[in-house]
Amino acid sequence: MNRAPSWGVTLPLPGIPLAAHRHIVERMPDLGFSDVWTAEGGGHDAFTPLALAAAWSSRVRLATGIVPAQTRGPAVLAQHAATLAEVAPGRVLLGVGSSVPAHVSDINGIPFTEPFKRTRDVVRFLKRALNGEYVTGPFDTFEITGYRLPWVPVEPPKVIVGALRPGMLRMGFEEGDGAISNLLAASDVPKIVEAVGPQPPGKELVVKVFVCPSDDPHFVRRATRPFLAWILNREPYRRFQEWLGRGEALAEVHRLWDAGDTEGAARALPGEVVDELFVNGTPEECRERIARFHRPGVTSLQLYVSLPPGVAGDPEAVLRVLGQLGPR
Repeated sequence: MNRAPSWGVTLPLPGIPLAAHRHIVERMPDLGFSDVWTAEGGGHDAFTPLALAAAWSSRVRLATGIVPAQTRGPAVLAQHAATLAEVAPGRVLLGVGSSVPAHVSDINGIPFTEPFKRTRDVVRFLKRALNGEYVTGPFDTFEITGYRLPWVPVEPPKVIVGALRPGMLRMGFEEGDGAISNLLAASDVPKIVEAVGPQPPGKELVVKVFVCPSDDPHFVRRATRPFLAWILNREPYRRFQEWLGRGEALAEVHRLWDAGDTEGAARALPGEVVDELFVNGTPEECRERIARFHRPGVTSLQLYVSLPPGVAGDPEAVLRVLGQLGPR
């Protein structure tokens, strides 16, 4: 049975101060959004917005999508998740992943080595620790002398894996509680589902959808091309898009980026690729396109919303846009 997915929004929304999100979080469930998601790279950390959301609303699920597996110790990640679970029992979903060298090595000075094994080892540790086990001994990428959480969450948080290609997708379901994928078109979702294979009950397959609710194509291109050019030239995303079949369409983008012409690389992004990877149009058109990401096997849709001009400063306007994008 293809049940309706949960819908969530990535916070903080661009252009809105974190402290100004309370009214938005409080109203999200009335608009059909059950999840508050965060991500972590070079800006806001993943856990502070979720702690605020937990204080602002008892009706939303709190989810990271994702936290890098390398930039915190395994026990610290377990502590973060367990602390959130203490104040929001049954409402925490911990997404971890390999991230990219720009967020691990370039700004944190941590070697980006064996990302698959590191992520797998962190997931193995978290699953054991969050269930109250005493964890000790060597993993492939680190060694734990001995750790047990001082208290065990009443309902341990699910642990899912940020995953792009088949190996990481399967690992998320075999070692953890599922996977979250992003930077893909609705037409790519069946390939993700096929790579996952049979999904046991209770596992999560989350799709992160980038959305720019504007029918001004010039604004959409200006707002989205710099980000897309940057992320599509991170090695994991290069290989992901090649696997999805966009290698030829992005070849010139990669050539210019490798030559140091970042602005040229952004200009070279084909319009059809922008439209596939960053849903745009009127809010109503965007909602229709977002709904296409719901395929059998997908349990949650996570929206990253780039707001159109003039909206971010008006909380009621933000809520109107979210209401037009969401399931209600």
